[in-house]
Amino acid sequence: MLSKTILRKTSGFLIAMMIVSMLVPVLASAAMTFKGTFSSNGTVSGQVYFDGAVGDAVYNQTDVTLSVYGKNGEYIKDVTVSYATYTNGTSYYNIPSNTVINSVYDAVYFQHSDGSVTDVVYRAPVTPPTGCTYCGGGGGGGGGSWPSGSTINSSNGTVSANELKNALSSYTEVTIKVTGDMVSIPVSALLNAKEGAVLIIVTDNGTYFLPLAAFDFEELAKSVESNVADLKLNVGVKKLTGDDAEAVTKAITAVGGKALANAADFSISIEGTNGKKADIDSFDRYVKRKLPVTTEKTKTATVALYNKDTKSLSFVPSIVSSTEAEFWRTGNSVYTVIELNKSFSDIASHWGKADIELLAGKLIVDGVTDTTFEPDRNITRAEFAALVVRSLGLSPVTSKAYFNDVTSNAWYTGVVNAAAKAGIVDGYEDGTFRPNAQITREELAAMVVRSFEYAGGKVEVDASAQAQILSKWSDANKIIWGQLEVAKAIKAGFINGMTDTTLETNGKATRAQTAAMVKRFLTEVKFID
Repeated sequence: MLSKTILRKTSGFLIAMMIVSMLVPVLASAAMTFKGTFSSNGTVSGQVYFDGAVGDAVYNQTDVTLSVYGKNGEYIKDVTVSYATYTNGTSYYNIPSNTVINSVYDAVYFQHSDGSVTDVVYRAPVTPPTGCTYCGGGGGGGGGSWPSGSTINSSNGTVSANELKNALSSYTEVTIKVTGDMVSIPVSALLNAKEGAVLIIVTDNGTYFLPLAAFDFEELAKSVESNVADLKLNVGVKKLTGDDAEAVTKAITAVGGKALANAADFSISIEGTNGKKADIDSFDRYVKRKLPVTTEKTKTATVALYNKDTKSLSFVPSIVSSTEAEFWRTGNSVYTVIELNKSFSDIASHWGKADIELLAGKLIVDGVTDTTFEPDRNITRAEFAALVVRSLGLSPVTSKAYFNDVTSNAWYTGVVNAAAKAGIVDGYEDGTFRPNAQITREELAAMVVRSFEYAGGKVEVDASAQAQILSKWSDANKIIWGQLEVAKAIKAGFINGMTDTTLETNGKATRAQTAAMVKRFLTEVKFID
């Protein structure tokens, strides 16, 4: 039902649009140009120019700051700049050298020194950050106005097709601010949107970032026996109440956790003119969402999915701040934010203690019992498949059989199939998976690298680099098939040698070693904080 284009969450250090905030109401029609450079670690240098009469009014002001935003509208930071002129009289504001802009998680847009622009360079934020002004308005105390077409208000649960269509003709991201917990969006307004267009559905209960490329409207129309132009896309972010909310509370209590947010049900359905509806429960990519945090965390925290059928909680890739949780998943469900402190009696003096406790507190690893972890016990291929599926927030797959020795009634069937579907695990030439075989360090390295790449991470290793990396290890010749994957795992810092000169890739991996590797790759792709 959904588009097969794969676009996963990307983590990068790209510079966002820079917007001047100062005590002059003259920016309503300012044409701003940034000329400079940015590096992969977020370091920025360059100058900001304003054109024409507006520029003349702006220059010579003191105490000027640039307010930096990500493409998704998130306020990042303020940068103090200095007024300067070239010998030819051209004025500009200079950004201090080695200025570092924090990482942002969405693609952003940038004008290079040659004048070329990667794409549009501005989209209005979801809400103006306190103390920052854009497009006029009084000084640093707030106010101002956002470009009129980029934000649409929905007070009655619907959106004007013409208003939305016009907004998408000018902006790659359009925010719909919803009064209530549901909005019905006319698909006819989405059909000619710019490539890469995203709808941001903002409610009091949470925010949904919907890339339009994730929807195959032709297939969706068939599912409800309707024409594409007549479809409605229903998006809901509903706060749970009553017995539903109590069920989530009980699940949190059962794992020894503490709720930091209200539980909310994120849902999407397609509706035809005949009233027929079809739920959209999954995507072919990670889709970003946000939940407001009601209680500030004091220890490790995570977004958790609540499964209504099993009445249990599971990990969702997420970053939790004092005010909100940002998370990514390929499906819809009920989500909340929890805080959990979990340890085990047999890891008190173990080298993997910190990693194990971190992942346990995020519902990624389980103990062998409630009080023991057995960190040095070897782990099976099925057990690691389960760990990978949990760490990526994937749903079990039971609709297809991938291996002839993974039976339909085994505890690991759904997770092994999910890992196979994601391209993370492979079988053997005879069609088996060998779920109960102990995993080797070579297999572990390969699966961690594939998990990292599935989550949007990148590590480049060509033939020359591979040879150079492996040459440092005296037993590299014992790698059977995974030379490239092992080299990538070493370069990315996911795997360490067992000694200064040996990898022991043919050795069996332990529960502590797998926890350490999973923690490293999740941290690298910013799926945990």
